[in-house]
Amino acid sequence: MYLHNDVKQYLSAAAPAFDQLMALRGECFRYQEGRLTQRVRLGGENYFIKQHTGVGWKEIFKNLFQLRWPVLSAKNEKNAIEKLQSLGISVPVITGFGKRGINPARMESFIVMKELSPVISLEDLCKTWCKTPPSFILKHGLIKEVARIVRTLHQSGVNHRDLYICHFLLDISNGLVCSSGRSLTLYLIDLHRAQIRRLTPERWIIKDLSGLYFSSKDIGLTQRDLYRFIKTYTTKSLRDVLGSEKIFWYKVRMRGERLYSDHIRC
Repeated sequence: MYLHNDVKQYLSAAAPAFDQLMALRGECFRYQEGRLTQRVRLGGENYFIKQHTGVGWKEIFKNLFQLRWPVLSAKNEKNAIEKLQSLGISVPVITGFGKRGINPARMESFIVMKELSPVISLEDLCKTWCKTPPSFILKHGLIKEVARIVRTLHQSGVNHRDLYICHFLLDISNGLVCSSGRSLTLYLIDLHRAQIRRLTPERWIIKDLSGLYFSSKDIGLTQRDLYRFIKTYTTKSLRDVLGSEKIFWYKVRMRGERLYSDHIRC
């Protein structure tokens, strides 16, 4: 376990710090079996804490039978954040982490991160684009920056597994006006399921890209916008991509369409 002083100073010396952090309660953002995500306030500052209390053997075996390595603790997100930091990708700042126990089904852990502010998710930013289109510079800049981030992930052996536009947060401390895409700062969040390898398997690359396609389908992107993403992601000319990688991008689109159809039916 380690804690930054800006968190440690608000804990009591009368009880173990680990127990106090696992007992923290604030605004609940997400609850799943074995994992609670909350926003808490400490000394006038907002933090997000993810508390893992064990996934149970049933979940572990289900993942293994599906040939997926189960997420057992907050260490997975800690490792992913540190990896992305080393790649120059903007991510939340970790201010605390702890893990205890040896039973993988009941392992306890937490990760504390400073709240990113002021930011807006791309999902919230783009939901009005169909009726109120953004400036060309802003849209083009965002497409190129998302493509650059995803390319860096995949080229470095990382896949997100939940890569939707809601998990990209745009820094709006200087407003939404930008003169160039380079002035945009996008944070990538929710990395608790991210995988890190020497090389990213194609099926996981397709999963990430199809998730992006699905989650951006209703924001008014044109075919030309999709081609801009592909050109930036591949760093190749469109002619080369459509010649040598046509089947790959067809798979991405078809999986994204299936996700969208399933979403509509629900």
